[in-house]
Amino acid sequence: MPRAQKNDNFIDKSFTVMADIILKIMPANKKAKEAFVYYRDGMSAQADGEYAEALDNYNQALELEEDSYDRSYILYNMGLIHASNGELERALEYYEQALECNHCLPQALNNIAVIYHYQGEQAKEAGDIDAAKNLFDKAADYWRRAIQFDPNNYLEAQNWLKTTGRLPRNF
Repeated sequence: MPRAQKNDNFIDKSFTVMADIILKIMPANKKAKEAFVYYRDGMSAQADGEYAEALDNYNQALELEEDSYDRSYILYNMGLIHASNGELERALEYYEQALECNHCLPQALNNIAVIYHYQGEQAKEAGDIDAAKNLFDKAADYWRRAIQFDPNNYLEAQNWLKTTGRLPRNF
């Protein structure tokens, strides 16, 4: 049974009805519409914490979706799931794939930076100062890129870049 038929709360049902209407009038081919249904069901499952089901739906959507912009969001969401499960290396792979499809995705850039920063903190705690510096520099590079695309966001990252001297004066 499609996830859309399982929704039992008003908001989910309303979203599903709206999405179905848009899907019917959307000028897209059958394959693109089917990809959207899998993506929508993946988002719904992800919101419910049903990560295995969400990943199954996202994989189905990836098989059908040809548009690189849309593929980037599918891959990004797959990265979110792996990050929330503590699979940071796998999350990094999906975020990088999302950026290959859409280099203007500041959320993916930010999430990569967050992972590198976290790993830098771990290396610092373990006493590996060189590894920590390298990871912090990687985080800084990704945060600077994210901020270039979305300068009114990521204020905490901007403050970190300033306080650590990793934000160029002309930035």
